[in-house]
Amino acid sequence: MISNTDILQGKILIVDDLAANVRLLEQMLRGVGYTHIDTTMDSREVCALHSQNHYDLILLDLMMPAMDGFAVLEGLKAIEADRYLSVLVITAQPGHKLRALQAGAKDFISKPIDLVEAKARIHNMLEVRLLYRQIEDHNRQLEQKVLERTAELRTSEERFHRFTELSSDWYWEQDASGRYTELSGPALEMLGIHQDGAGDNDAGRAALEANIAARRPFLDLIYSRTNADGSRQFFQVSGEPIFSPTGRYTGYRGIGMDVTGRQAA
Repeated sequence: MISNTDILQGKILIVDDLAANVRLLEQMLRGVGYTHIDTTMDSREVCALHSQNHYDLILLDLMMPAMDGFAVLEGLKAIEADRYLSVLVITAQPGHKLRALQAGAKDFISKPIDLVEAKARIHNMLEVRLLYRQIEDHNRQLEQKVLERTAELRTSEERFHRFTELSSDWYWEQDASGRYTELSGPALEMLGIHQDGAGDNDAGRAALEANIAARRPFLDLIYSRTNADGSRQFFQVSGEPIFSPTGRYTGYRGIGMDVTGRQAA
């Protein structure tokens, strides 16, 4: 919620080439209780002042020498880009109202200025601007949380991979079509992809392939192969299917190690 105190502390810039109009608006605003008010009678200073102070509301006279209010609006739009541009234009020309709104102004005050109407419009525009700022701040906080969470997940993933490397000889991941997407160590060789004349033990290898085909997790499955020199190697493998948050199968991952020495013992 936006309190009246928040609104009275909003930063306001008054832009008019007539000193009498500037004094009138400033006295009115200070009389109500607004505390952050800047003024300028040189329209060419507006964009620089706004870039420096980020005003919550700009009261902008349209008919000014050197640089009229429409040119100022174009400059302000370039600064704010997609953000909410809080400009209340002041004009004595009825035909300028629609053009000003199309140029980016959010509301207008007619000359001669009705102080009661001006107070109400200024109050309402500041309230809207501060609500937009709250939303922007909230979105920034959410974005920061997402970045922090992403970093945490990346760290967790790196830790997982490191623990996997320390606890096994090899690690693999494959996608839903069976293509290997990540490998560590001699995974292809031990999985029998690159056998170089070696032959897998049929029963153990068949059990491994059956588990993967059925998308079943398996733990400490042992299979063996006979190498080209006649020696036998034993491997212990564990794996699990991977599913997306919606339950769609996306592949497999697993670890393995050479347990030939343990089997021999």
